[in-house]
Amino acid sequence: MMEFIPMGAILTVLTSQVMKTAQAAKDVIFEKESFKVLSEHLFDIERVLTELQLQNINDSQATRQALEFLEADVKRANNLVEKYKNRAPFYLLVKCRHIVKEVQDVTREIGRSLAALSLANVEVLSGISEQVNRLQNEMQSAEFEASQNRVQIVDKLNQGLTDQKLDHGFANDILKEIAKAVGVPVEPSEISKELASFRREKEEAADRKEKAEVFFLEQVIELLSQADAARDYEEIKKQYFQRLQFIERLDPREEYIQPYKAFICCITGNVMNDPVSLCTGTACERTALEARFERGEKTDPETGALLEDFSYRSNIQVRQSIQEWKELNYCLKIRSCNAKLLSGQDPSVEEALNQMQELMIENSINKDWISIGGLTDMVVLILGRTNNRGVKEKLLITLKDIVEGNPRNKDKVVESQGFDHVIPCLGADSSLSKAAVELLYELLQNRPGWDASVCRKFLQQRSTIHALVTLLKTPVTETAEKAEEILMKLCDEDENIVHAAEAEWYKPLIDRIIQGSKSSRISMVRALVSMELGEQHIQLLGEAGIIPPLLEMASGNFESKELSLSALLKLSGCHENKRLIADAGGVPMLLELMFSFHLSTIIIAKSSEVLEKLTSNGDGTKFFVDGTAKQLELEPIITNLLAFQQNPHWSYTVRRPALLTLLGICQSEAGLVKTAVLTSNGGSLILPLLDDSDLVIRETALSLLFLFSQHEPEGVVEYLLRPRRLEALVGFLENSKNSDVQMAAAGLLANLPKSVESLTKKLIEMDGLRAIVDILRTGTMGAKENALSALFRFADPTNLESQRKVVELGAYPLLVDFLESGSVTSKARAAALIGNLSMSTLKLTIRTTKEVGCWFFRRARDRLCSAHGGTCSVATTFCMLEAKALPKLVNLLQEKVHATTYEVIQALSTLVREEPPHRGANVLHQAKAIQPILEVLTWGTVSLKEEALRLLAKVFRSREMVDCYGAEARLALVYLAENYINEGGHLQINVAIVLSLIERYSRSSRSLVVGQSR
Repeated sequence: MMEFIPMGAILTVLTSQVMKTAQAAKDVIFEKESFKVLSEHLFDIERVLTELQLQNINDSQATRQALEFLEADVKRANNLVEKYKNRAPFYLLVKCRHIVKEVQDVTREIGRSLAALSLANVEVLSGISEQVNRLQNEMQSAEFEASQNRVQIVDKLNQGLTDQKLDHGFANDILKEIAKAVGVPVEPSEISKELASFRREKEEAADRKEKAEVFFLEQVIELLSQADAARDYEEIKKQYFQRLQFIERLDPREEYIQPYKAFICCITGNVMNDPVSLCTGTACERTALEARFERGEKTDPETGALLEDFSYRSNIQVRQSIQEWKELNYCLKIRSCNAKLLSGQDPSVEEALNQMQELMIENSINKDWISIGGLTDMVVLILGRTNNRGVKEKLLITLKDIVEGNPRNKDKVVESQGFDHVIPCLGADSSLSKAAVELLYELLQNRPGWDASVCRKFLQQRSTIHALVTLLKTPVTETAEKAEEILMKLCDEDENIVHAAEAEWYKPLIDRIIQGSKSSRISMVRALVSMELGEQHIQLLGEAGIIPPLLEMASGNFESKELSLSALLKLSGCHENKRLIADAGGVPMLLELMFSFHLSTIIIAKSSEVLEKLTSNGDGTKFFVDGTAKQLELEPIITNLLAFQQNPHWSYTVRRPALLTLLGICQSEAGLVKTAVLTSNGGSLILPLLDDSDLVIRETALSLLFLFSQHEPEGVVEYLLRPRRLEALVGFLENSKNSDVQMAAAGLLANLPKSVESLTKKLIEMDGLRAIVDILRTGTMGAKENALSALFRFADPTNLESQRKVVELGAYPLLVDFLESGSVTSKARAAALIGNLSMSTLKLTIRTTKEVGCWFFRRARDRLCSAHGGTCSVATTFCMLEAKALPKLVNLLQEKVHATTYEVIQALSTLVREEPPHRGANVLHQAKAIQPILEVLTWGTVSLKEEALRLLAKVFRSREMVDCYGAEARLALVYLAENYINEGGHLQINVAIVLSLIERYSRSSRSLVVGQSR
């Protein structure tokens, strides 16, 4: 029929079959190297067939026949792939030689068919003839070999079958080797599957009448069935109790049955493992006999007689007897272990555990027999009772050996409440934690995966996840890795992810939020929002990449928006997370949500709160950038934020964060305050908020007005003079619980025009001045600085009554204290205020002197002020000297700080008169103030030097001061005159004035004694 099919159709179908078989062969796992070579060759053939289609293949009988052969060979290859790709691993291993031979044969057949096709199309394939020739030659000469390791196992298996090694010792060994080679756990459930597959293969071989194959598989099944892992549990129990019945007749103290002489190898002197018999009947260990013969010895090892026949065979009967003897000793040891565990003595318990481990190493059946004998339950019980850490560790290690590869024992440990005793060990020292986590790992495994039911029971312990999370921080890497692997499995469930996060392990939660399904992400974010998080963990979440998916969720439905914004609000308290939100382009999105008035109030409020956090802690507009780090246009943002306050329908949940955001923006940049005040008419919009029902809004409005009052104070004064407004401001001054509010209220007063006497008077009447003085006592430094500025209104030298009130309220000593312990700003302001008060002292002193009468007739107890010449006090004349301020002012001069020095010089100037008597100059001299004033001429700014010169111009009207300081002053003044000749202005004039005074008074008559008044 093929001759009637078009050549193009034949090639198309064949190409498809080749590709299909090539791909299938590529995916075969067992003996994959052989199948991989076959796959590569088939892919190369596909390119040859494609070339034939492109070049118009010869439609000849030879070509059609070659294609027919090639199609049949490819089909045979495909059948081979299908035959072995899903077979059981054990079967594939024992047939590995046969499989490789089949792959080799089909590869060669395909190569021969390709050669025939190439020969029929020489001209057509001329362009790729070299490649085609190489391909067909490689395929026809293909040599495939099975894995050397697998071949050795198969040889050992075949030798065992030949030697009739049907005992369970050999069966255990060969089973373990096969299982390891193919990656199958030596567990009854898995081994049962493999034996079932052998039985199916045997039945299929019987159907095909393949007697040799059936016989071979029967032998394999019979041998492997002897292995412990392949035996039925009921049979294992039956065998144990049979052995136990025998040893119960022995002395209870008996721990070991001596071997019979027949069990001892006459060559090695040890009990035989693989006994064989010579034709003489002598029994020996197989390996020992083979080694003897290899050395050239030709005598019977027992009798010494010369051997004529060197053949030997397995001694199955002796092997079985030895096995029975070993099993009896196993039972004796188990009985002995039972007694030692029951003793409760730590040394005996440790000895029993060592024996149990030896038993399990010697034969895996002992894992079952130990449990059948009740030892597993006892070990679990002792684990919960003992306080000996060394014993605990050994108990955990022994339990791990008992359950490893044995599902029945795992169930027994779990049913014995093993988790109750294992979990507390996780929080102990490193070695104990390591043993505990390794046992847990084994209990939770159900190879090749995890045992879901055991995991659920494990999680019933409330402290489970927290204990494992603690282990992640252990320095023992292996322990931490095992703990994390267990946690990752447990965190397949959302509930456990939340528990892990509550225990401060966030990896699964972050992974789920980043990569999870929509519903899972919602669930995780909801949990995150409800958690109490420390700053360190908030930063950790941001660093782990949680912010971009949260911003993405903010564009979803209402629930997604609300939860993601709530989470962002929680995270935005950390400075680093603010940067991450900005870098991800979050700020423009948040602004869009905030100003989308059609959205729910909750969404707008949440967006506002996040933006408020971004501007808090002095960050201001730092993070108001787009995704490319470009600064956003701020004027429209300020306008929109102010607009929120105009709409009475917005609740305080929206207006409050909007106002706080505006405050944060304005606090960060003075230019933005001007924008808010002048461009957006911010002052008039904020003033009414001082009457708002919400305290936070009132306080925030006050802070904004403090900033705005620097640009638009008049409107604020007019507002405050209205009924009940000033009482509210005084209330803010008295609010010691909120230092920011106090600072803003005091700052607002400081910024208002001091010329409005009605405002000053009302403030005094309403105890506003008292509140300011109280701030000086107990406020923060920022509030104190503003309170000092506000105090200038009341310390005006033109208003003696106001000054007197300041002193009566105890402000003077506070000002003196600031000179010593305040900030630079507070020191400077305190010095200026003392100067203001001191300006009134002379006037008040003169009045006091007149009231007393002529000073010649003053009372003996009255002491004259050395500076003012009358009776002074802090309370009546505001005297700087009586207030003990002078030494501290001089100390400030010596600190050489421009801001404070300027105010100190002005304050000291109030002590010195230009006309005689020159008491003030003498006072400054005695206080050692003049020397640091002269030094100002060398280090001060121009304005500071001018102020110092003005004071010196008053000082050097005294001959005594010229005599003391004239020479030094002249040098400094000459230097100033020469070096500041281009400055001109007041500096040169003041230098000339002081120099002329020095010249005038230095030529006068000799001075009086310093200290006497003239």
